[in-house]
Amino acid sequence: MSLHFYGVLGRQVVDGYLGSLTTEERMLLHLFDHPLPEGEWEAPATLTQAGISAAVHVQRKHVPRTIKRLEKRGDLTTSKRHVPGAKQRRQVYGLTPSGYNLAKDIREKILGQNVQVDGKKKLLSELRKGGQSTLDLLSYIDEAMNYHSEPVVSPVSNPEGIASLDAQAGENLIRRLFARAWEDGKITMDEQHLLSEVVDFLGMHPERVRRLSDEARRDQKAPPPEEIYLDMLRQAMVDGELVDDEIALLETVRIAYGFDRLTHDKLLNEAKKSPIVSEKFLTYKSTLITALNDGVITNDENAMLETLRQTLGITELQHASLLAELRDKIK
Repeated sequence: MSLHFYGVLGRQVVDGYLGSLTTEERMLLHLFDHPLPEGEWEAPATLTQAGISAAVHVQRKHVPRTIKRLEKRGDLTTSKRHVPGAKQRRQVYGLTPSGYNLAKDIREKILGQNVQVDGKKKLLSELRKGGQSTLDLLSYIDEAMNYHSEPVVSPVSNPEGIASLDAQAGENLIRRLFARAWEDGKITMDEQHLLSEVVDFLGMHPERVRRLSDEARRDQKAPPPEEIYLDMLRQAMVDGELVDDEIALLETVRIAYGFDRLTHDKLLNEAKKSPIVSEKFLTYKSTLITALNDGVITNDENAMLETLRQTLGITELQHASLLAELRDKIK
């Protein structure tokens, strides 16, 4: 039996050439181009989890797992610094010497590739403008290695452009929150605080936020607060767990909407029964189904599945649950 591992792996959440890179590779490239300042008490927001999330085109909740893996390998260093606009010191991240060398090798390999520009071949490094980050340059390249005059995909930390599917989930949430806030024709101070909490969590560009606010004000078809909160819970439960930052953000939203714990528990149980199924989860499920076509997972297939789990951020618990579900169907 042939396991179409690489074909399935090509179904990425991020569009264009960036979609062929793993979250880890994108994170290394981002931190290479935005080094953590040494010996300074302040660091830019691009080095927080929200900033990294926006730059590498993944939801905030998927960032900690990659960070932990890089830390465990000794490729990442962490520090608490003051971040402009933040009330408290924030955790920021940088590369260790080994992480720097790894990122440098990845970057040199990528920039040494040829791309098509108006029918002519050019080195990617020749297209890089002064001071342009590697990820920004790659956002102009499609899957077939053609260079476009406009970005194929734009992170939420940029004001304009089409965001990746992961980023669009965050945009939809902000749009719904604005719709609710604009229901009475104005946004109160409490609503501003709540929105700023969510926007900061997502690492979204202010101009993008303003555009979403204008769209919501024109529409004014406000969903009920329970529906918004449930939507947040369903997005948070994509990988079956709530991380600390998500718990803190949900608590802020719960208090702002005046929900008691019973309401929270009821909506959380509902979210657990019908979580949003991520594209990555569907990719892995499709691969696992292929591997189980003959009822047996060979050693080679098992090794490829393990690599795919690491690439897509699928936990062992998710794998075990999915495997049990599929085997029950086979029986």
